[in-house]
Amino acid sequence: MKLLTFEKQGVYQLGVQTEQGIIDIAASIEKNANLNNLPDYTSLMTCNKEQIVKLQQFIQAMDAQQSAVFVEDEQITWGPCVTKPHKIICVGLNYRKHADETNAPYPEVPILFNKFDNTLTGHNSEIAIPNVTKELDYEVELGIVIGEKTKNVTEQDALNYVFGYCTVNDLSARDLQMRTHQWLLGKTCDKFSPIGPYLVTADEITEPNNLALKTYVNGEIRQNSNTADMIFNCAEIISYISQHMTLEPGDIILTGTPEGVVFGYPQEQQVYIQPGDEVTVEIEKLGSLTNYFVAED
Repeated sequence: MKLLTFEKQGVYQLGVQTEQGIIDIAASIEKNANLNNLPDYTSLMTCNKEQIVKLQQFIQAMDAQQSAVFVEDEQITWGPCVTKPHKIICVGLNYRKHADETNAPYPEVPILFNKFDNTLTGHNSEIAIPNVTKELDYEVELGIVIGEKTKNVTEQDALNYVFGYCTVNDLSARDLQMRTHQWLLGKTCDKFSPIGPYLVTADEITEPNNLALKTYVNGEIRQNSNTADMIFNCAEIISYISQHMTLEPGDIILTGTPEGVVFGYPQEQQVYIQPGDEVTVEIEKLGSLTNYFVAED
């Protein structure tokens, strides 16, 4: 199932992408209040795995009655496909070829840092390049979204705790990132984590460690790799993090970026994101996420 959010009267609403179009879930629940076993809209917005079965049954019942409420994708303002994470945890230097291009040794354990919810934005949104950076870089990443409380899980069981997967652009201001030993400022400016367009439920992704992922800047391909190049795979990452902190439904894990970032080019070839640029990141089975960059006022 492909879940998404869109803005309606200043509030994020839940949608489901189907072959027939995008279903407005809240409006459909209101219209079909007579149906049994209605999904819990609030729980779905916070990535509650138990509500997915109810949502699937609800959509099937609406299909039978032809009573779903649809919205046009060209007319909506897309939101981030996850809106209220407790945590956004990122993994650095997690692709072999990316470590190679930056002349960095492969880490012995996952390198973790965090982002905040001010960085979230959606598909097709404009992103203002902060005046404090001259070196804004793109990073296509596979996002893991947790579906239930996760603590001290084994690698063998880790993927059972996943709600779904999504495409993310972990935008990075390299000059701010490298100014100190802490990467925080370079990673946490407003809208530095576009995420979406869809949150694809885990039942549709049988092997997250074999997905093609790409980045295009103004139509030119810049990153072209596969999650198989990860140093630490998805199960290892989830298990490792869960040994140190409890993960909650809706938490997002960004699993690292492959080679092809601007920072990995020879210095004389480095051309960072500029106002007017269009950047698209895409992951196999998860969809393409496009953003437009403008100068900050």
